[in-house]
Amino acid sequence: MPKAHLSHDFIRRVTAEPTGQKTVYYCEEITGFIVEVRQNGSATYALRYRDPRGKLRQIKIGGVNDITFAQARKKAQQLRAETVMGGDPLAKKEEVKAIPLCAALLDMYLEDSKARLKSHDTNEMYVRVYIRPKWGKVPVNEIEHRAVASWLQELGKTLAPATVEKIRVIMGRAYQLGQNWGVPGTDRNPTRGIARKPLNNARDRYLTAEEVERLREACIVSNNPMLQHIVGLLLLTGARKRELLDAKWEHVDLARRSWFIPTTKTGKPRHVPLSQAAIDIIDSLPRYKDCPWLVPNPDTLKPFVSIKNAWAYAIKTANLPGLRIHDLRHSAASFMVNSGVDLFAVGKVLGHASYQSTQRYSHLANDTLLKAVEAGAAKHKAW
Repeated sequence: MPKAHLSHDFIRRVTAEPTGQKTVYYCEEITGFIVEVRQNGSATYALRYRDPRGKLRQIKIGGVNDITFAQARKKAQQLRAETVMGGDPLAKKEEVKAIPLCAALLDMYLEDSKARLKSHDTNEMYVRVYIRPKWGKVPVNEIEHRAVASWLQELGKTLAPATVEKIRVIMGRAYQLGQNWGVPGTDRNPTRGIARKPLNNARDRYLTAEEVERLREACIVSNNPMLQHIVGLLLLTGARKRELLDAKWEHVDLARRSWFIPTTKTGKPRHVPLSQAAIDIIDSLPRYKDCPWLVPNPDTLKPFVSIKNAWAYAIKTANLPGLRIHDLRHSAASFMVNSGVDLFAVGKVLGHASYQSTQRYSHLANDTLLKAVEAGAAKHKAW
C-alpha cells in the first residue's frame, strides 16, 4: 500500500492508480489513517486498526466532499488514541446502530405478553393508543426520564391514576425485559423513580337484596337469554366475569358441588364451592350438542366476547346507574361477610392471592359484629 504525506493539497490532486477499482493511501504521520481513492474520482477517509482481539478493522470517517481534511485528520487522531487505549470504535458504532426504536422494543414486549399474560389484550391497547404514538419512533436510549415523567403527568389530566400507572408499568416492563434480553440501549430505564400519584380507585358498590331483585327481573326480560344465568351465577359464586364466560361443563362437578377454574387472574387454579341456588341455575342452563361451554352465546355456541350492551340495558331497566359487572363480585363478598362468614373463607372463595385483598370487606364484618352487640344489648335492661 502506498504511503503519502496526506494533506489538503494532496487530497485535492490525488487520483486512483490505473490498476484496480481503488487505491488506498496510508498517512505517514498517523498510523492507520487512510484515504481510499476510486476510479470514479470519489474518495473516503478511514482509520484501520486492530481491535483488542487482534482483528484488523476499518472505520469510515467521511467522504472528502463531506468533510475537510483538517476535520478528518483530527477525527483520525481521536480514533487512533481510542484504539491505543484498548478501545474499539467500530464496535461502539455498531452497537449504536443496533439500538432499536422504541416501537421494536414494544413489539418484543407484546410478543412476550401474549405468551404469558391474560391481560395481553389490555396491554396491547395501552401500547397502541398511548405509548407507541408518543415514543415509537424514538431510539430506546434517547427516551429521557424527565420527558417520560412530564408525559405521564400530562396523561394524568384526562386519565385515571390507575390507568396512568398501568401505562408506566408497561413501558417500564418493556425496558426491564429488554435489559434481560441484552437489547442495546435498554440498560437505563426511563420510568424508574418517577413519582406516582396515590391510587385510590377502589370503588365499593354493594347491592341490597331489593336491588338484586330489581336486577334479576331486568335480566329476565333481556334480549340476551343467558344474561339472567350469568348474573345469577356471578352473584352466587363471586367469580370474575371472564372466569364464568370461559367456564366449561367438564369443570363443573354437581355431585361434589364444585366448579374448577383452571386459569385465574392470579395464575393459580381454584375450586369454587357451589351453593344449592347456584346448582339450581346450572341445572336450568340449556345444553347444546358438542358445545363445551357453560354459558355460551346461543348464536355462535362460543363464549361471549362481551355482554356490555345487554348489561347496560339491564341496569338501566333496574334503575341501577353506574353499576359494574365487577360489583357483583363485591356484592357476593358482602352477602357472605354480612352472613357471618369470616374474611379468610371469603378470600378463599373469591380466589384472592393475599389476605390484604380481602381486607377491603373488613368494615362489612364490623357491621355484622355491631348488629350482634346491639342484639345482645337489647336483652338487657337500660342502665
